[in-house]
Amino acid sequence: MRLRLPAWRPPDWLVYGAVVAVALGAALARRERAMAPPAPPPIPGAAQMPIAPDSPFASSPLVQVPRAALRTAQTAFSLSEAGVWATASAGLADCRRPGVVVADGRAVEAKARTIAGPLMILTTAAGAPGLPLATPGQVQPGGRGFIPAYPRGGPGEVAVRLMGPQTRRVLTRFVPDAPALAWAEIGHTEGLRGARPGLAGAPVLDAEGEVVGVVLSEAPRRGRIYSTTPEGLRQAIAAARLAPGAAGPGQPFGADNYGRAGDALRLDLRVVQALCLNGLARAR
Repeated sequence: MRLRLPAWRPPDWLVYGAVVAVALGAALARRERAMAPPAPPPIPGAAQMPIAPDSPFASSPLVQVPRAALRTAQTAFSLSEAGVWATASAGLADCRRPGVVVADGRAVEAKARTIAGPLMILTTAAGAPGLPLATPGQVQPGGRGFIPAYPRGGPGEVAVRLMGPQTRRVLTRFVPDAPALAWAEIGHTEGLRGARPGLAGAPVLDAEGEVVGVVLSEAPRRGRIYSTTPEGLRQAIAAARLAPGAAGPGQPFGADNYGRAGDALRLDLRVVQALCLNGLARAR
């Protein structure tokens, strides 16, 4: 008589553990990480270098800005060479003398043309080529976005992916119940972790370099960034009763070049810092 041994059966904990390990591995493999190299170091002594004679700001009165003030500045971007800029309103809403930084440590005074909800439109005597605006409906859930900015007072970028649904209402500390787009962070400049003050007011650009939103706030622990909708920016421009004119060409952005592309926009003053100049004297 032959004895039949019971077939071996793995314990339940081993089966469940294997399933979890496979699922976790697949999730990690699909997780997108698009990191950018560190920003280039500042040029020594750049704060004392004269502005180039061919700069549109060569004849503008300048205000010397201390390094401590630059570290708390937010980001703005150009809408037109006529000197029209967009930024977030939260940091400048009560400012009597807003300004735009046009050289290392130096700024020009700006006028606040309007505050349209979470956004502010500024004007200066001169400007830089404007960033093109995306058409309504151009941004779709799952699409990538790239944010060239001045987080923590220095150059840096963040790469994001739009979460669905396309628009949602989020409570932010600055703009209660504001219509906004929610983005999931998928990459950033190396070393740029944690909270990044100064990101507010920066443009969110698509792959063609067109503005699909303006950063309002972030939730660093959740890896979320909130921006206006494309329609929200157009409404702010309309409220300012300005005709920004033709924008400059878009700067193509991708996961492999958004660090260099962001540097190019900052070098051309299409992305700048905006801050309050109250109490600061003119440099000349």
